[in-house]
Amino acid sequence: MARTNPLQFIQQVRAEVAKVVWPTRREVMLTTVMVFIMATLTAIFFALVDMLIRFGLQGVLTIFG
Repeated sequence: MARTNPLQFIQQVRAEVAKVVWPTRREVMLTTVMVFIMATLTAIFFALVDMLIRFGLQGVLTIFG
């Protein structure tokens, strides 16, 4: 594999970084809010499932225990 000198490497890195499409502040805020909303909904869903399993298991143990 051919080695590049440090100057060429830095030039290549700068060229690649220039190709990156950076999100706007609005896009970052919107996606951040969406992540928090989805995390909250997921937490609520799993809390409800956990409660249903707990109540079901307590009912079964009360009947057969």
